[in-house]
Amino acid sequence: MRLPGRMLAEAIGTAFLLAVVVGSGIMAERLAGGNIALALLANALATGAGLFALIMTLASVSGAHFNPAVSLAMRLRGELSTADTLGYVSAQVVGALAGVAIAHGMFDLPAFTLSQHVREGVSQVGSEFVATFGLVLVILGTARHGLLAVALSVAGYIVAAYWFTASTSFANPAVSLARAFTNSFAGIKPSGVPWFVVAQLLGAIAATGAARLLFDGKSADASASHP
Repeated sequence: MRLPGRMLAEAIGTAFLLAVVVGSGIMAERLAGGNIALALLANALATGAGLFALIMTLASVSGAHFNPAVSLAMRLRGELSTADTLGYVSAQVVGALAGVAIAHGMFDLPAFTLSQHVREGVSQVGSEFVATFGLVLVILGTARHGLLAVALSVAGYIVAAYWFTASTSFANPAVSLARAFTNSFAGIKPSGVPWFVVAQLLGAIAATGAARLLFDGKSADASASHP
């Protein structure tokens, strides 16, 4: 498919991903009665389920990246051209912001509100490096086993990473930027976003290098990806 169609798929997929992340966070926070662990569990399960469905739906169109870090990894591997990568990232950012507005609209909230949820410090930023490294490595490692393997592995990894990382695993620059515009359970204060994005991109680069050592020459087909 030509680039505009693939960009549309990336925009729609990323919009739905953010609608799931933010919307489930708002719903979980309202229903959990102050129980943060319960709210986080609900948010994680909804995100994993949404990712699985979106990857299975749109991977055949665009590869279902929904994530600039994944698109960067595919560019480094020669799977995307520079022009396609820039198109994908633009679509992902626009889609992510649209997803926040959609989620807010469903819960009668203003389209955008700056987050006051502080997520800063070495542990949080380091967590984003680890989370994104793991995500990209999972994608590149499971791609040779087919789309279903990628979708299940990515969904499972993200649910797990919500719990084993201090940052609750954003692992996505577009998601990090968009979540600065929701003052909800899923939000991040804007001052923390640049550090998250740098850590995520470095994690993606490191994982791409590791994947070359681990998986290249093993019939890898990295056309189906993620968040």
